Amino acid sequence: MLNLSCLCGQVRIQTQKRPDFINECNCTLCRKSGARWAYFHPSDVRVEGTTKGYCRQDKDDPAAEIQFCSNCGSTTHFILTASAVAKFGNVQTGVNARLADERDLAGLELRYPDGQAWSGAGGFSYVQEARIIGR
Repeated sequence: MLNLSCLCGQVRIQTQKRPDFINECNCTLCRKSGARWAYFHPSDVRVEGTTKGYCRQDKDDPAAEIQFCSNCGSTTHFILTASAVAKFGNVQTGVNARLADERDLAGLELRYPDGQAWSGAGGFSYVQEARIIGR
């Protein structure tokens, strides 16, 4: 289980398990939101507190709505947009792993996908080799 919180503590997130890995993507959305994403099924995540959502305007059909603390502005998590849920089901929520105590993430693989070069189809290439957090 992970317990995470934004800078001011108004938004608290609890997961039922640790993620399999964490992504630090270099795409515009991930880079500018300052997030390292840990992925979960929505039923494994509990969010408490008030957040504000944002969908990127540079995509015709964005798949993710980024959530921020309405008080301190910390990026907390993302949910799938209604369009993405209609296509794929409500199968994923991303939690900003930067909000966790890094000691709680020890042993997890941190991956560096090249989202900036990703076409939107197929798998990612990586900008550097993955590392294990805490080593």
